Amino acid sequence: MRFLTAPRPARLLCAFLLPLLAAGCSTLQSRSSSPALYDSKPLSVECGKASFYGGRWIGRLTANGEHYHAADCTAAHKKLPFNTMVRVTNLRNGKSVIVRINNRGPYAKGRILDLSMVAARKIEMIGDGIVPVRAEILKPIEVIRKPNRVLEQGR
Repeated sequence: MRFLTAPRPARLLCAFLLPLLAAGCSTLQSRSSSPALYDSKPLSVECGKASFYGGRWIGRLTANGEHYHAADCTAAHKKLPFNTMVRVTNLRNGKSVIVRINNRGPYAKGRILDLSMVAARKIEMIGDGIVPVRAEILKPIEVIRKPNRVLEQGR
């Protein structure tokens, strides 16, 4: 019996792409200008209920003008500024995810956040639909991207 295997270039491509796809929400930070480091003390904390959205919203414009992608770690909040980074913790299981605010809502009474599909999966709330959460507004730590010394050439 002969087993089917992918040609070598396809295997190499898969070996390269699989870790990138598995990175999940971390890809958000490489695409955006947000730093990947945050102060351990949040700017503020809000507790309440969170839901998630997807389905008919996929591809539609969000309140900040982006297209909604279920695979991005984003969320909707009524008042937080766009691009605010928020650590959302599912209080039922302790799992957390960092999301970026890019939309407005939820407008259902008693809810503080609407998470994207991938963010909801990361904190294992898909089966429940609505869960109690703690939302911590994160303060970015500025990262020095330029060296503080310039070497002179020609010496």
